[in-house]
Amino acid sequence: MITEKSSLGLDANVAAALTYGIGWVTGIAFLLVERESQFVRFHAFQSTIAFGALCIIWMVSLSVPLLGWLIAFVVLPLPSLILWLFMMYKAYQGERFKLPIAGDMAEQQTSA
Repeated sequence: MITEKSSLGLDANVAAALTYGIGWVTGIAFLLVERESQFVRFHAFQSTIAFGALCIIWMVSLSVPLLGWLIAFVVLPLPSLILWLFMMYKAYQGERFKLPIAGDMAEQQTSA
């Protein structure tokens, strides 16, 4: 379990879980304020990348009539919800769980 504190005075695992709270929005917010915890910064980067990509996919699919709308409103919401809850849970448990692409990108940003 992570015992360090974030720049905001929160336990790092709580702050990391909150980086997923409103997807890429809270990811960016935590990137702007968090300077101490590499654990929180990793999850903030991963949240920004993963949910930013999902948001872009959603917007692009809306530009395609019928099939795109079906994808945007039927296919994407459930996997997005599951991913969101899973990542919040993993962060709260103190795990540095890496998503396949977003996790590698986040790790590069926090190790640099």
